[in-house]
Formats: sequence, structure tokens, C-alpha cells
Amino acid sequence: MTVQRVGARLAGVLNVPDSHNPVNFTVWKKRRVVAAGIFSIVNSGLGSSLPSGATGSIMEHFSVKNSTLSVLLNSIYLLGFAVGPLIFGPLSEHVGRRPVLIGTYLGYTLFTIGCALSPSFEALLVFRLLCGIAAGAPNAVIGPLYADIYDDAPTRGRAMAYFMCATSMTPPLGPIISGYASEVSWRLSFWIGFGIAVVGLPVMLLLPETYVPVIKRHLAGSEDSTTHHVTSKSELLAELKVIFSRPFVMMYQEPVVLFTSLYLAMIYSTLYLFFQAYPIIFQVENHGRNEQGPNIPLVSAGSVAALGVFLWYSSYHARALDTGATWAVSDEYRRLPPACIGGPMVVASLFWLGWTSYPSVHPAIPSLSGLLFGTGYLVIFISMLTYLGDAYKQFSASAQAAASTTRSVTAVCLPLAASPMYGTLGIQWACSLLAFVTMVLAIIPFVFIRFGPSIRKKSPFCQQVLELTSSTRP
Repeated sequence: MTVQRVGARLAGVLNVPDSHNPVNFTVWKKRRVVAAGIFSIVNSGLGSSLPSGATGSIMEHFSVKNSTLSVLLNSIYLLGFAVGPLIFGPLSEHVGRRPVLIGTYLGYTLFTIGCALSPSFEALLVFRLLCGIAAGAPNAVIGPLYADIYDDAPTRGRAMAYFMCATSMTPPLGPIISGYASEVSWRLSFWIGFGIAVVGLPVMLLLPETYVPVIKRHLAGSEDSTTHHVTSKSELLAELKVIFSRPFVMMYQEPVVLFTSLYLAMIYSTLYLFFQAYPIIFQVENHGRNEQGPNIPLVSAGSVAALGVFLWYSSYHARALDTGATWAVSDEYRRLPPACIGGPMVVASLFWLGWTSYPSVHPAIPSLSGLLFGTGYLVIFISMLTYLGDAYKQFSASAQAAASTTRSVTAVCLPLAASPMYGTLGIQWACSLLAFVTMVLAIIPFVFIRFGPSIRKKSPFCQQVLELTSSTRP
């Protein structure tokens, strides 16, 4: 089934009565949708690091002697992060956003109970994997969810900025929660995670459907052959094959998806590498004492600064449009300039961390590099993901799934290299190696600004999006 055939199916169902169009939801209903997205990613991000502060207690309780297995508590969750978007991103383009998000939220909540009640280390790992698979859904679905309800780019960008800020601020809370909870019991960490998930459950259950083709299908009834095209088992299987292969096809055919995924994968995996690298830097070689500094919290603090940077640029861009500036009309200039700023910030932060990490330098100095990294990290993420969503619209869940899976896989693998890399190269050159690789990838948003329009013009998916958009305009 070609992109054109999929587009033809979508074109027939994208028009719905105004009263049912998600773009026409009331302000409060839209805010409820945004809140549901934030609740889902808060739990998703928190779960990724929830056992970190209780690792010692867990290993002791289950009498696991091999300390390297402790890495699996987080790594296997991130492996689920890689699998989940490939399933739930494309699936949301078939059954809708609501059943996917509610189903995975309930799954995450129940699997967290499973973690708390695990009778063995092996069972705990299984439930952590299932939690990760369920928690991977928001990474692929929330961007398209917000695109469903906000047809104006500035508002959609602000919603994504708040969502991404929540994404980056919650993982550092996991070790803090489990660190204190493990003094009572390591199981309490997961019960707290379950309680936090329950708080957001009412908001999730009230989430309306926002995907227009599914809304139209529901309005017309499942037997309406003009909107429900799957009439045979073979056709259903063919459509499912297209749906679940789409993220892989887009990675192969779409340069925007491929290079965005690679850039975000490097930045994201560097963040998770810090969980392994900071103890090496601040405990062993640098200061010779058990002091990590407030590093990961500073990365989170940088996220707040990044939100300010993105909102400032959005306001600046809106004013430029109002004054008739020709450059502001470009889709690339709407989203990518903040990423052009964020890239050098990340590179500078890595050099800063590496070359100030000496015993003669107070640990606060290298610690402060986390603030610059956190700012650049989130600015890049917001800019690149909103650009991806704007470019692929109806296909954006699959594009987001490809990007999410790529960065989750690298986030599992790169931290495993932290100890040998820092041991072999030393702190200064290990950080410099990360900086040099990031420096090369940081040219990607500049390339997109220069060549993005011509790249998208040659893209079958982007062209299909343009046709769908023009066919549904009054």
C-alpha cells in the first residue's frame, strides 16, 4: 500500500462537522488534553529512573551478587521505551489517540504494582520491561495529540514546550524518591510511583478522541463503507503491515526523520550517560571523595531556562510575522533557530565539564556545566520535535516513533560505555569526544534551514500532507 493510497483514505475522512472537530474544542477541553499529555509523560519519565536510588536495597533483598546486573533495572525499562513507540505510535493512527493513551496508562499503572509485588529479581525485570513498553507510548503520541487540537503553529509549539519541559524534569526525581523510600523498603518506591499514576488517572479517563479519521469513523458508524475501508481480512492485514512498518520506512526514505533521530539520539543518550559518568567524575578521579554535586538537578533547572528561550523566540517570531517579515513565513525559521543556539550550548557544556574537572578546581565549577547542558538539551528537543510534527502532521506519530525508538536504543547502549570510555580516555578527553561528535551533529538544524524546503518538496510523505491539507480547506 503506497503513501498515496494511505493519503487517499485519509482525505476521505479528514472533514468532520465543526462541533466534533478537535480544533474547535473549548479552551478548557484543550487544556484538559494538554494536561493528560503532561500527566502521561510525568509518569513515563519518573518511571525511567525510579529504582535508581534503591538499587543497593533491591540487589541485597534478592541476593544478587553481580553488581553489573543493577544496570538492567533502568536499561530494560529504556529497552521498553524503544519498543513501545514502534507499536503505539502507528497504532494511534489506526485506532485513535484515546484508546492508546488510556490503555498504556492503565498498563503502566498495573505493571508498577507488579514491580512493587515482585517475588524475584527476574520478575522485577519483566515488570520493568512491561512498564517501559507502556510508558513509551507518550513519546510517539503526545506530539500528534497536540497537533490534533491546535492548528496554529505558535500555540502548538507552546504546548509541546510545556510537555518537553515535563519530560526532562521528571527523571531526576526518581533517584530522590527511591533514595528516601528505600530507607523503609525498596518496594515503597514503586508504591509511590503507583500513587502518582493514580493521581492522573481521572484526567486520562476523561481524554476525548482527537484523531479526525477515527472521529469521522465513529460518527458514520463502523459499517459505513465510505469511511471504514477495511472490508476483508487480507486488506486489514495489508493495512496493519503498512501501519507498523511506517516508522522504519520513514527512517529509510525521509532525511528529515533520519537526521533528526540521530541528533536527538546523541543528546538524549548523553543525558543518560551522565548518570554513570558523574560518579566517575566527582567521586573517583576528580575529587577523591564521595561527592557528586547537584549535577542532574542542575540539568533539570536548565530545562526551565530552555522553556524561557523557546517561548521568547516564539513571541519574537510571531511579531516578525505580524510585521510582514518574509523570512518568518518559512516553516524552518518557525522552529529551528532555537536548535541552532542549543547545539553550541551542549558542545560548550561538555568541554566545560571535561576541562574543569581537576582536583584543584572546586566541584561547583564543573557542576554548573549541567545548567548549560540542560538548557541546550531541551531547546534542541523542543525545536526538532515540533519541526518534525509540523512537517509530517497526519504521519507525525510514526515519525515521532522512529525518533523515539532511535534515541531509546542509544540511551540503553551508550551509558554501558561510560566506565571503559572514561577509564581509557580520562575525564577530559572522554567529555571532549562527546563534544566533538555533538559538534558535527549540531550542523543539522542549519542544514535544514538552508535545504529543508527542497528536502520536503522531494518527500512523498510531506507532499501527501500538503495534498491532504489543501483538500480539507473550505
